Amino acid sequence: MNVVIDTNILLISLPSLSPYHEIIKAFNRKLFQLVVTTAIFLEYEEILSKRSNRVIANNTLAAFRQASNVVFVNTYFHWNLLFVDPDDNKFIDAYISGNADYLVTHDSHFNILQEKRFPKVNIITGNDFLLILKKPGNS
Repeated sequence: MNVVIDTNILLISLPSLSPYHEIIKAFNRKLFQLVVTTAIFLEYEEILSKRSNRVIANNTLAAFRQASNVVFVNTYFHWNLLFVDPDDNKFIDAYISGNADYLVTHDSHFNILQEKRFPKVNIITGNDFLLILKKPGNS
């Protein structure tokens, strides 16, 4: 399955004591492919450097660069579906360009996409994603 992960989910999934750390464990077991763009990767770097430290940021990003289940996509069209936080449109563009199954986020401003019929974007929370990962056949 192809998944776009918002930065807020990445941040809470890194600490080993976090209940969301199962997302990183599932990634390491290659249970899903992480879909990213250069813009998303740069945001990961910026936010990880600010919220943790440079060593954690560098190690996490190096692991992503080397992982066979990270899919870098190019976005040639920008949908501009979010007006509340236009910077987050990059996650929607990656979702569409990467033919992703889920966009995992805890940002409520993405909820406006539930009302749109096209393009259909499957927004789920971190909790929803943990449930999907626990389903038989995903372990």
